[in-house]
Amino acid sequence: MEATSRIERLITPSIEAMGYEIVRVSLSAGQHAIVQIMAERHDGVTMTVEDCADISRAVSALLDVEDPLPTAYTLEVSSPGIDRPLTRPKDFERFAGFEARIETRVALDGRKRFRGRLGGLDAGKIRLDTDTGLVLVPVETVQRAKLVLTDELIAATASQH
Repeated sequence: MEATSRIERLITPSIEAMGYEIVRVSLSAGQHAIVQIMAERHDGVTMTVEDCADISRAVSALLDVEDPLPTAYTLEVSSPGIDRPLTRPKDFERFAGFEARIETRVALDGRKRFRGRLGGLDAGKIRLDTDTGLVLVPVETVQRAKLVLTDELIAATASQH
């Protein structure tokens, strides 16, 4: 099993019990591995430095016991930020109406990169209203997706605080 999946499976129950949800786990290899945990609060309140520190302590303890990586690593915990990655199907529903960039693993109509306004999900496909019309992107083909930083997104985020 891929190390990233193993780490996510290992830490998810504890993180969720603490009131958080994992947005993404990534692992960058090299001379020194970096384990990146991106999380958000279940209650929708903005993450604080203390939230990240709490998650970091819990994850460190779990990884120390389970030791899922054969080498030394650095653990980084963060919030998704305003121009956040879209990693779960529910993200495409939650952020419907906002602009996003989507990159697919396979070409759809000769393209792998798309930018447009999210229209939610329709039968497992992301509705994306682009300059050239509506594009339906199968969720399973998404390699990377993130919100685009716009004045509209900034205003919507500011009104939540």
